[in-house]
Amino acid sequence: MSIKDKFKDIFTYSDEEEETEQYLEVDEEEAKSISKYEKPKTRMAASEANIVMFEPRSFDEVEEIAKHLKERRAAVVNLKKLSLEYKQRTIDFLQGVTYGLSGATKQIDRDAILCTPVNVGVAGEISFDED
Repeated sequence: MSIKDKFKDIFTYSDEEEETEQYLEVDEEEAKSISKYEKPKTRMAASEANIVMFEPRSFDEVEEIAKHLKERRAAVVNLKKLSLEYKQRTIDFLQGVTYGLSGATKQIDRDAILCTPVNVGVAGEISFDED
């Protein structure tokens, strides 16, 4: 009996009630994952995690940061050389990119942010109290 017939027997309604339990027998080859979504995800080793630093002078340079994030690299972005309008646009864009990659964005200075993809964890908080 093929696996297709076994599934058909299991999922079809029968008027007769059977008193014996039925088990589906599957060999190792049939039990292998069917699609790439069922395979376990591998984590990047700590030695492979890279951090790149950026100091954009215009909003046009932000696309390069997004490329690095997509390649699973963390990015420190210094926003000091951008006007206030472009700072906000840059932060909004990078937060969207990191959200789409299941990553995170953290402020690490008044004008600097850390963008991390999902494979890079960040622990701790920085206070910005003025002394």
